[in-house]
Amino acid sequence: MKNNIIQRAGMLITLLLLISASAWSADTLKPFELVSNEAADFSGVVDATKNKLQSGGFTLAGEYSPYDGAHIFVVTNDELQAAAAKSDFGGYGSVIRVAVTKNADKVEVSYSNPMYWSNAFRIPADLTAVAEKMTAALGKGEPFGSEKGLTAEKLKKYHYKMLMPYFDDPDTLGKFDSFADAMEKINKNLAAGTSGITKVFEVKIPGKDQALIGVAMTEGAAADKTIMEKIDVHGTRHTAHLPYAILVSGKTAYALNGKFRIALSFPDLSMMGAGSFMEIMDAPPAIKESLSTVAK
Repeated sequence: MKNNIIQRAGMLITLLLLISASAWSADTLKPFELVSNEAADFSGVVDATKNKLQSGGFTLAGEYSPYDGAHIFVVTNDELQAAAAKSDFGGYGSVIRVAVTKNADKVEVSYSNPMYWSNAFRIPADLTAVAEKMTAALGKGEPFGSEKGLTAEKLKKYHYKMLMPYFDDPDTLGKFDSFADAMEKINKNLAAGTSGITKVFEVKIPGKDQALIGVAMTEGAAADKTIMEKIDVHGTRHTAHLPYAILVSGKTAYALNGKFRIALSFPDLSMMGAGSFMEIMDAPPAIKESLSTVAK
């Protein structure tokens, strides 16, 4: 009798642990938040979104229209920059991308989820307050971009599949004599439109020789429009994936490997078939090659 009670108690404890583990695993994050999706005047929504962001306490670092029916605002604030300064390559997470997209007869307003991306970029800071400010500025969002989402722990060690790159496998674009030299040469090349690449924004990380430079890419297999026309074709648009960025840290210029960066925005993307990674297999090397020409 006593043994039966002990066995039942053990089974109950095991069941409770399994339920707890299941509840924890359900606490997942998705790459984007959809704020609104309704029939509206595109230009009017663009103007209204810009006003909301600026009055909501965010600094507009830059804006970009990669193709018709898409407009992206890149915003930052002191909290994002302070969080970015806490890790070696945290600069990647110093901004939030906010997109207005014409999708069929509706206009979508969406943004990159700071909680998702800060974990993917291994930033040791709680960005709940930043997420709440974004909600206050634009309204409550609905997570999207992945059917099941990813836990914070999985994001911190994310890679798309076996043998694919991790966060700490970036593309090295160029090395310079100093941080100032790197910034001068890269900005000079961007101003000249080298390889069809121009600057969208620049954010300096406080207290460090580090800056994030967002870029518009318009030529060849690396072109933003070319890539998005092939993979951003289903459901709510992932426009806030753009723009790509160069991270200047110390004397070196880096960019996230395309196989990692694109997969983070499209974690459910299949390997084969229409609208798959196979459709853009030449994009990651083309992105590296194009960005490297800017860092010379």
